[in-house]
Amino acid sequence: MSNKSIINDYSESLLVHFRRIEELKQSALSYLSVDLNNRQLCDLELLLTRGMYPLNGYLDRRDYEEVLENMSLADGTIWPVPVCLDVEEKIADSLQAGDCLALNDEEGFMLAILTVSDIWQPDKKWEARAVYGTDNPDLHPGVRNLFAQHEWYIGGKLEGISLPIHYDFKELRLTPSETHRLFTINGWRRVMGFHTEAYLHCAHKEMIQQAAREAGASIFLQPVVGLDHPGNLDHYTHVRCYQQIVKKFPRNMISLGLLPLASRLAGPREALWQAIIKKNFGCSHFMVEADHGDPFASNLQLKNFYPAHAAQELVQQYEPLTGIKMIRARKMVYVEDKAQYLPEDEIRPEMNIKHISSGELKRRLENDIEIPSWFSYPEVVAELRKAFPPRSKQGFTIFISGLSGSGKSTLAKVLLVKFMEMRDRPVTLLDGDIVRKNLSSELSFTREHRNLNITRIGFVASEITKNGGIALCAPIAPYEESRRANRELISRYGGYIEIFMATPIEVCEQRDRKGLYAKARAGKIEGFTGISDPYTPPSAPELSIDTTGISPAEAAQEVLLFLEEQGYLR
Repeated sequence: MSNKSIINDYSESLLVHFRRIEELKQSALSYLSVDLNNRQLCDLELLLTRGMYPLNGYLDRRDYEEVLENMSLADGTIWPVPVCLDVEEKIADSLQAGDCLALNDEEGFMLAILTVSDIWQPDKKWEARAVYGTDNPDLHPGVRNLFAQHEWYIGGKLEGISLPIHYDFKELRLTPSETHRLFTINGWRRVMGFHTEAYLHCAHKEMIQQAAREAGASIFLQPVVGLDHPGNLDHYTHVRCYQQIVKKFPRNMISLGLLPLASRLAGPREALWQAIIKKNFGCSHFMVEADHGDPFASNLQLKNFYPAHAAQELVQQYEPLTGIKMIRARKMVYVEDKAQYLPEDEIRPEMNIKHISSGELKRRLENDIEIPSWFSYPEVVAELRKAFPPRSKQGFTIFISGLSGSGKSTLAKVLLVKFMEMRDRPVTLLDGDIVRKNLSSELSFTREHRNLNITRIGFVASEITKNGGIALCAPIAPYEESRRANRELISRYGGYIEIFMATPIEVCEQRDRKGLYAKARAGKIEGFTGISDPYTPPSAPELSIDTTGISPAEAAQEVLLFLEEQGYLR
């Protein structure tokens, strides 16, 4: 099938006239409705503003399958990434083609009406292989996210009532029609879009500016925002840092806007998708990095998932159809001899190169060590220090996991007393039994509910950590997926120390004052961890403690020494 070009195709938003809004609101009283999560709200916003032109709604099944097989819609128009509305089975069972579904934000405010054209249960493994190149969730976080979504898809056309409401940085949340107008007013005919989700420093500024000069283009810096909770300090720090970096460019050369994108981390397909979106926002050029869209691009400890330059090659291949020209990003490095940045491919062996990795930057922030001006601008560093204080001033979570009787609760209680004596930070104990009674009393002991219980603990602990406190968590937490999700969440706000209580099950049974193990072995308790339900040990805990031959005080001392070594305690 030959692909159709989307060049010169552009339309205003899918928001309807105010008279139509009143009709839709009245009709919606009888419609089924769903509250969208953050990821779905990002998709909806870009659909309504036409950031995802030519889509006028969610893909139906035929378009979806064509996207997987050919990176195009059914009519041949280039489109690399599926955009469907995922819903629970009970919602899918309640709808049929031709029905209308009201789409609300997380607070129940109606944003759009979807006229359903298709309902189906997709083959998630096929989708994963087509979009990500693997169906193994352990190898790719994008696949993991895909498998965590609802099992049914809905396609159909949208009528927008309102865009998702934002109270932060409203002047930077530009729609495609607004950026087109801005570029025209500024007289910008050639505009290079730059996509980022990371903090930017001196090397990035030099890289962007050099690429723009080579292309003879102005710059539209459009970082991703949207999936973070509005209360996440990291979100505000990112934007403040972008505002500071923009001031380092020549005047009238750069504009800053925020993009509400739910990234798929799909490597080359992701880069091509972003290129189409940048074209819809009015860009003529798009800067693509060698590892663009790779889930491990910013992690020096992990090998990139996709081949180097694959994203650049795919975006360049489809330039005639997308109408946006690919600009290769040239990595810049600091040459101390010349006191300036040069492209990495121009470096000679005799040159003295200096570099600070993201890990080293984090270490310097955590330990209050100077960050040199050649690496980052003082104004950017000042913003980072507000969000990332030294470890001795950060909140942190101690997550203690292990079998019943392994010593989790006892260790947590001893640590609680020790921290209270220090009077350094507020401390909260989230013991497994206490949480089950007060926060998760309605949950059973199925795998799904156990993971949900741990997720709830993680959310509370993240709020405590974010606000500078200490959260002591002591659940059994038998499954790696929920523990990993908690680590990813809480680590964004402060320290996360996972402790595996490695006490053998034989010792745990000997300590069993409640007789739970005996009842479980007699079949009187179903789904008991360690007997009739598995426990998966943590893959990389910070500490492993076997309490067989040590006292609770000795175990607590081991934890306190670790915290001092890591800089959390002074």
